[in-house]
Amino acid sequence: MTAPLFYPYQRAWIADDSRFKCGMFARQTGKTFATTFEIARACQLADVEGRKERWVILSRGERQAKEAMEEGVKRHCQALGALVEAHENDYQTDGATYRALEVQLPGGSRITALPANPDTARGFSANVFLDEFAFHQDSRKIWTALFPVISAGHRLRVVSTPNGKGNKFYDLMTAGDALWYRQTTDIYQAVADGLPRDIEQLRLALGDADAWAQEYELKWLDEAAAWLDYDLIAGCEHRDAGKPDLYTGGPCVVGVDIAARGDLFVIWVDELVGDVAWCREIIARKRISFREQDALLDGCFRRYKVVRCCMDQTGMGEKPVEDARNRHGSRVEGVLFTGPNKLALATLGKEQFEDKRCRIPAGMADLRADLHKLKKVIGPTGAPRFIAESDGAGHADRAWAKFLAASAAKNPGLTEFDIQTALEGRTKSLLRGFIRPLVRQY
Repeated sequence: MTAPLFYPYQRAWIADDSRFKCGMFARQTGKTFATTFEIARACQLADVEGRKERWVILSRGERQAKEAMEEGVKRHCQALGALVEAHENDYQTDGATYRALEVQLPGGSRITALPANPDTARGFSANVFLDEFAFHQDSRKIWTALFPVISAGHRLRVVSTPNGKGNKFYDLMTAGDALWYRQTTDIYQAVADGLPRDIEQLRLALGDADAWAQEYELKWLDEAAAWLDYDLIAGCEHRDAGKPDLYTGGPCVVGVDIAARGDLFVIWVDELVGDVAWCREIIARKRISFREQDALLDGCFRRYKVVRCCMDQTGMGEKPVEDARNRHGSRVEGVLFTGPNKLALATLGKEQFEDKRCRIPAGMADLRADLHKLKKVIGPTGAPRFIAESDGAGHADRAWAKFLAASAAKNPGLTEFDIQTALEGRTKSLLRGFIRPLVRQY
């Protein structure tokens, strides 16, 4: 079998023999394929010269490690005419077991592929290939554990597509030192070098500008950058927002983020004034019972003309949503926090802030922090997801309550029946408030 054909950008990567190499390549442009060829060729050359090469491939997971071995190393060894013995075994460290794939050449050179974590990065003295390093969990811890492995003169190869700025791969690619050989190949360069891809078709089919910018154009989308930046938040702050006594009696929408233990239970009430959603009240509680949560929500239905309420129905939210529907009817809608639903909710919420169609309380540091902590990241498959690290004050719970209210406002269902129901409910609550003191008096 003849050696595989490589495109110019792959040949440039393979040809450089620097001890430290870091490459950033667009998705599916053959970065792993080219690097595993370099490794296979180095091991075959060592066999010919009577030396032994030792390489370790650390991949994002077991599936990726197997792919690097099967589609890369074994294929290249066969193409280069090297006879290898391949086997799998369990690699144990600190009570955990990982599947290790290994090939050995006749002269004793070995290549091992493992899923990457700080434990598997230890225990070797070898050349190392970090595959899709930007997507490794705990990349900085892996880096700390790994470096002694290659300290005795071994080589290091690092390749990935970008995954924001909050990982070690970003540090390596943007450092200003001359010690590393760095190569960047986006989709445009790869196609110019002969890679058969229809760029426009891929871009339109993907349908996500952020994912395209990161996965194919290699832009550094800052994973530490908030979904709502401080300028957006400040642009919608108003000193009159968040004050229940300023409620004008208009139709209201409500968002409810459910929690029982560590996170916050949050009710967000917006009054719809024209096309602007004015926050009238934010109720945030921690570690309260579901009965207390029900009472707080019922209080909102009594005080405001609630035309629609969207509640987090995920997990423990099933029963609170069911109970709320029994009490308040079709005005209550449960929302499951699936990936697509969260993206839709967050997008609606962000559009309100961008268009300045909402007013939120001014000067509330905890509210600003909650709205700002939500981050959108692009996963290894290109699918977006939202994260918010808990800082002891929840996982952006106020933000999700606001986004649920924004979803309720998009289709508030202001039918005559709904408004009449809301008005009747408010009238009844007012009457109860007036009659009960009289009953107690007599």
